[in-house]
Amino acid sequence: MSFLSFIASNPSNIAFFQLLLALLLGTFLGLERVVAGKVAGMRTFGLVSLGSCLSIIVSEQVVATYSHFSGVNPLHVAGAIVTGVGFLGAGLVIFRDSHVSGLTTAAGMWVASAIGMSVGFKLYLIATFTTFLTLFFFTVMWYLERVIKKYSVVSMEGEER
Repeated sequence: MSFLSFIASNPSNIAFFQLLLALLLGTFLGLERVVAGKVAGMRTFGLVSLGSCLSIIVSEQVVATYSHFSGVNPLHVAGAIVTGVGFLGAGLVIFRDSHVSGLTTAAGMWVASAIGMSVGFKLYLIATFTTFLTLFFFTVMWYLERVIKKYSVVSMEGEER
């Protein structure tokens, strides 16, 4: 029996796979934040992605069980997740002395939540691609921003005001 046929043989196995994948993908995003020296790291991002995935799995089960009731929609749960993660992200953003910090980490946490929701809705390829796209963006844009800031500061210092 192959791994995929084992996973597909039982709905609980599928949910376990989804939860594990969401946790791993979110943790990868958090790993980059740790390397960048940020406060919210692997555990935070992994848990946000895992919790989002679990919420979607539970909402789909509720829809399957209570589909005869009108108004049962897993997208309502997805909307509530976005709101809740926005609250977490707001706690990460710090504004002090005309300087904002934590904004990229908060945005990354929002993406980790969406990745978890994608896994919960069984959109594995999209979730995996988004994880790698986000990692690429975190790392390459961080480098590019440093280069741009370096040259913009140098050019501004040389100009007369």
